[in-house]
Amino acid sequence: MTTPGWGRIRQNDIYTAGIHDRRPTVPTDFAELERRARKAMSERAWAYIAGGAGEGRTMAANRAALDRWAIVPRVLRDVSQRSLETELFGARLPAPILFAPVGAGGLAMRDADVHIGHAAAELGVPYIFSNQGSAPMERVAAEMDRVKSGAPRWFQLYWSTDDDLVDSLLRRAENAGAQAVAVTLDTTMLGWRPQDLNLGSLPFAKGEGIAQYTSDPRFTEIVAGRAAGAPGEKPEISLGALKTLFSIARNTPGTLLRNLIRPEPRVGVQTFLDIYSRPSLSWTEIASLRERTSLPIVLKGVLHPDDARAAVDAGVDGIIVSNHGGRQIDGEISSLDALTDIAPVVDGRCKVLIDSGIYTGADVFKALALGADAVCIGRPHMYGLAIDGADGARDVVANIIAELDLTLGLAGVTSVDEVNTDALRRI
Repeated sequence: MTTPGWGRIRQNDIYTAGIHDRRPTVPTDFAELERRARKAMSERAWAYIAGGAGEGRTMAANRAALDRWAIVPRVLRDVSQRSLETELFGARLPAPILFAPVGAGGLAMRDADVHIGHAAAELGVPYIFSNQGSAPMERVAAEMDRVKSGAPRWFQLYWSTDDDLVDSLLRRAENAGAQAVAVTLDTTMLGWRPQDLNLGSLPFAKGEGIAQYTSDPRFTEIVAGRAAGAPGEKPEISLGALKTLFSIARNTPGTLLRNLIRPEPRVGVQTFLDIYSRPSLSWTEIASLRERTSLPIVLKGVLHPDDARAAVDAGVDGIIVSNHGGRQIDGEISSLDALTDIAPVVDGRCKVLIDSGIYTGADVFKALALGADAVCIGRPHMYGLAIDGADGARDVVANIIAELDLTLGLAGVTSVDEVNTDALRRI
């Protein structure tokens, strides 16, 4: 479906409000968005969400890679009608944009995942439920369906050391209406993240970001077994420990008082830290996914063309070219540079998505031109969430889509399917 364009509609809404001296609650440029979000977030939230690995070189590389490509517009083409529509795994989407999963989003706003799901449903683009979410996927799915029945959603899977837990999470995702599963491959262990380390802050140790687990029957079963056999402990008592205990109790299903008394909440946190990810994860487990789920399989965290080739050979349905937003390895290849190597190898045999460092509609245009089928937006929507909740998350992504639409037209293109390397020049 071609339309006069997201961009003009979005611009007109903002300029019309300006007649009444009303300015956008969420800034329309990334620099100001980031500045306002930092002011809105706690120190711990900012460190976790905005921080990167090591000295931040990979985050810088993500931006530098985008700046090495310039858009070369064509003129005197009829661009009055444009389409951003694309198809992913049988679902027709209004734009090639997804809300990326961000763990421990509750640091920015309580029940963050519910608000993000609401925002995504309003726009009609998919939200990839975070496996390290702050609300159970069932609650997020219910909210999305309340906004728009059947609103698109995927599920991000961290492969646990307990295969029964993996199966349980996959069943729940299917029941929650997920249209694909994205297996995160690059976080089998946490990267060196100085912003968090300098604060001694690991959200999961406080029960933040483990709601998919504490709501899972298999995980609950594991915790119950461990709690029953756990020896009595004499933990160090400190003000910090008491604050952590209250945080765990508050973030665990059940009443606060009961959670403060019983051992399961504390055992649950330690159990999560022990089993949430599998450092031994290999192609053997990926091959078994076809027997575990009927959902399309997407591998998230692919950066080497040989791994992309292996993914295609394994019959996966898609890959997400991602360096985890620069949060895992310092000095890692940028996602965009990796995309330029991977897209020719894949050659259309599976869907190729990308994330990490993509903050604007012009960034999305460049990623599409270099071979991506769609783009996942991470930090920007979290910044919008911190500033203005669900409305903020929605407006940030709406702005990105609007700028993509305008960039498309101003570059002389009428459809995202037409965007290719002819529209770019390396500088």
